[in-house]
Amino acid sequence: MNTSDNNSSSLPSWIDPHNPGPWGIFVQQIDRVTPYLGSLSRLVDTLKRPKRTLIVDVPVELDNGTIAHFEGYRVQHSLALGPGKGGVRFHPDVCLSEVMALSGWMSIKSAAVNLPFGGAKGGVKIDVRQHSLKEIERVTRRYTSEIGLIIGPDKDIPAPDVNTNPQIMAWMMDTYSMNIGSTATGVVTGKPIALGGSLGRAEATGRGVFVTATEAAKDCNINIAGAKVAVQGFGNVGGTAARLFHEAGAQVVAVYDHTGVIYREQGLDIPALTQHVKTTGGVAGFSAADSMNPDEFWALPVEFLIPAALEGQITERNAGTVRAKIVIEGANGPTTPQADDIMRDNGVFIVPDVIANAGGVTVSYFEWVQDFSSFFWSEEEINQRLEVIMRQAYRATSEVARQHDISLRTAAFVVACTRMLQAHELRGLYP
Repeated sequence: MNTSDNNSSSLPSWIDPHNPGPWGIFVQQIDRVTPYLGSLSRLVDTLKRPKRTLIVDVPVELDNGTIAHFEGYRVQHSLALGPGKGGVRFHPDVCLSEVMALSGWMSIKSAAVNLPFGGAKGGVKIDVRQHSLKEIERVTRRYTSEIGLIIGPDKDIPAPDVNTNPQIMAWMMDTYSMNIGSTATGVVTGKPIALGGSLGRAEATGRGVFVTATEAAKDCNINIAGAKVAVQGFGNVGGTAARLFHEAGAQVVAVYDHTGVIYREQGLDIPALTQHVKTTGGVAGFSAADSMNPDEFWALPVEFLIPAALEGQITERNAGTVRAKIVIEGANGPTTPQADDIMRDNGVFIVPDVIANAGGVTVSYFEWVQDFSSFFWSEEEINQRLEVIMRQAYRATSEVARQHDISLRTAAFVVACTRMLQAHELRGLYP
């Protein structure tokens, strides 16, 4: 494939081109796809401007009686194909640029796998480790009330993300329901099963990573059995992907999380590591493995490298050291555009986040549908439907990549942007 996609850029004036940040990276990715959009390119600026951006103050009373203020966000990037869809993260580094970019990637992701959703994202700037569970509940409920005017089952449906979970989704659903005077289970996804959650949701993103990896392996003539795998992140995404690779006969040789990096050349015992992480909170100290320097992790000669933590992990600084044959992006935006170019020039095959980690939003779609109908599917049905959609999305993207001799990432954006802009064109401008 051609490794020199169009590099032109038209960043907003407030973005530093030398340090564009997440939103700047998203805009650069849109610029790269514009030459392949034909007559729809006249509408492309629509994708460089979020439809709606909400910044809210989240004041809460702490356990000690003092009042604390947290900054919250909800950004709706595009609603052309359906209601907004995207997670809510609680993290001290949450900022507007990040939430804008994540909402844009959600638009691309939903359209790339042909779901009837637009893209949205939310976040609260908070370090959850510094607060009690009751304080987190109060933050969640106040944040939900503040963004309540723009969310809803047919407007914008939040979901779990970094440092949020089914319990937080339950509080969001309850708060929204109390405010409108009726139970609205479909206002969020990723809920507990008892409140209308879907079976298979917790493992959906990691399962989708594994499914797309099997498709990429076919394109690259690699057997999963016996393949070496390195995984960054060992939560729902990285942990599930590692387990599925392990069960398929692959050797997961390295895992990197917030506590450190562990390595075993013959492959790690993933079930034992999973238990260790449940007990200790991280991979560090796992007795059946050696520790490793983080810089060495990226340079491991493996078949599959899976960044499944936060964005911006593979940059110009370390991209040249990557020796993996295939990178499967389990996280959102783990690779900068410059790093993307470096790796592709070095022959690394990259399955982009907007395809690779779309399993989560796909099963969120299943949950939303089940909530509307009050009819729920078995986990086996969920996994089968997920696999069909993920394989179809990968193959459609791969075909566009071959057709235009472009990368899978650019091809995914071509597919998604075409669908979104066709919807914009058909709907027209109002008034």
